[in-house]
This record gives sequence, C-alpha cells and structure tokens, in this order.
Amino acid sequence: MKELIILAGGLGTRLRSEVPDLPKCMAPVKGKPFIDFVIDYYISQKIEKFIFALGYKSEILQNHLTEKYPNQQLEFSLEEEPLGTGGAIKLACEKASEENVFITNGDTLFKVDVEALAKTHMHNKAECTLGLKPMQNFERFGVVKVDNNNCVQSFQEKQYYAEGLINGGFYALNIQIFLKKNFENKFSFEKDYLEQFVSQKKIFASVQDKYFIDMGIPEDYRRAAEELE
Repeated sequence: MKELIILAGGLGTRLRSEVPDLPKCMAPVKGKPFIDFVIDYYISQKIEKFIFALGYKSEILQNHLTEKYPNQQLEFSLEEEPLGTGGAIKLACEKASEENVFITNGDTLFKVDVEALAKTHMHNKAECTLGLKPMQNFERFGVVKVDNNNCVQSFQEKQYYAEGLINGGFYALNIQIFLKKNFENKFSFEKDYLEQFVSQKKIFASVQDKYFIDMGIPEDYRRAAEELE
C-alpha cells in the first residue's frame, strides 16, 4: 500500500479566529503550512502517491503543493460542493490505482507506523482498518471499542473518559468493497459508513500509542506550534 488520500476540503470554521483566509490545513506552524508536516511524515513512511480531496479555497492548496513537492506524485480530487467526509473519500477513490488505500485528515497528524497498520489490514482481510490512539482524561473525542482480536465492536459518543481508544483519523480502506455499498454522493464516512457497518465485523483496528495532534481548534493549533519541528 503506497497511496494516501488526504482530506483537505474543510471550511475550518473553528479556526477562523486564528487563520481567517486559508484552508484549515494551510494554517502556518513554525513558518510553514501544517499540511507540510503531514506530507513530510508520510513520505518518511514510504507513501509514494498523495491524493488530495479538496474543496474550500482549493487553488491555494494546489498551488502550494505543486510548488513545494514538484517531484512527488500528486493527484487532486475537487468537490464542486461540500460532500461530507464520505463523499470526499468516494470521489477521491477514483484517483487511486491500488486495491487498498490509506486515508487521513489534512488537519491531523497521527504518526502511525504505516507498514504495521497495513499488515493488520491485510492479515484480517479487513474492509477498513482504523488507527486508534490510547488517550487519558479527554472529552473532545468519542471512544472506539475493540475485542481481543482488534475487531471494532462499537463507537461511543463524545463525553468525558478517564481512558480509552480514540479514532486517530488514519485508515486503510478496501476501495472495491467500499464503493459497492452504493452510497449517495454526499455522506459522512464516520456516521454513515463506519458506525452503520461495524456490526458486519469487517472493520478492524491497529492500536498505536504514537504522536497525535488534531489542530482543528485554536487551543490545539497553538499546541502544534510548540510541539512540531
């Protein structure tokens, strides 16, 4: 597995106070766009092809990426209207050439061991494999329950948890099986796919206690500026 879809079409409304005129993943951190940290990490993990699912102010991202990464294999999937995470992934899958593809969010950096997650995905013949992050004392994220074989059992709502596994927003996905489900063009990957089909026992997890930051709110955006190098 060498291809990665990056969801980078969000409006970034919660970050407008900090970054009023840019797509969320273009927010500057240490003098460069946050998305560069994401791309550079996954290049180090031997990702060869990046497929960007773009929407809001897409030309800003396209211009930056083609200039910054001229020797990298880049594809762009453009939404004419907001399609939700599921619709964006469905459209971007048309640009993929492998049977399975990785997916992540452009405003999140989860430093997963990509090869280990791919092995879990292939070993279980999974439809989708989630990268899960152990976390303590949180309420911003829901919790994912897994069994002893790391098969996902359920998704719990956001509330305070003393500890639990959160969805780190990094996935491996079998494209053919996903597209056979005949979703509408506009839908939520999390609500309409993961939560609806979890009972079929084809969704697995790779639990990795790696660095994770979701800079979608001002507090964590400022934390990214302190932590990333």
